[in-house]
Amino acid sequence: MGFAVVAGYAIVGVLQILVWNPLAAVPGATLGQIRADMARVDESLTADLVLIWGAIGIALAAVVLLVATRRHTSPVAAYLVLLVFAAPGHIFVAFAPGMSLADTFMISGGDHAPWGMALYLVSAAALVALIVLIIRAARSTRA
Repeated sequence: MGFAVVAGYAIVGVLQILVWNPLAAVPGATLGQIRADMARVDESLTADLVLIWGAIGIALAAVVLLVATRRHTSPVAAYLVLLVFAAPGHIFVAFAPGMSLADTFMISGGDHAPWGMALYLVSAAALVALIVLIIRAARSTRA
């Protein structure tokens, strides 16, 4: 389950940056038109970096699954950590494409599609869950 959530986060994050946000930022234009307009002014969505970010997220989720399976331990805390750190990673890789959109179309560089905020809420919920998990673990070791 944790692997699916982290992998889903990575996939949605990539789609948010490379597809949904550009389409929401330039309503009525196709993705091909947006990319062509960006190329004309020497801007791009820096897709390689975004795809690498998504692949790293999925690879880390797979490593957690493999290690937890081999050691017969629960991977919950590790998956929560991955989800918490996914938000700053998403912000980092979304910055350049957002600024390229802003420079090309004279708009703000922020999220125009709602899925970025949804990802940040997932990360915030993971942080809260991780804190609860840590507090419970600390209490159980004291008892």
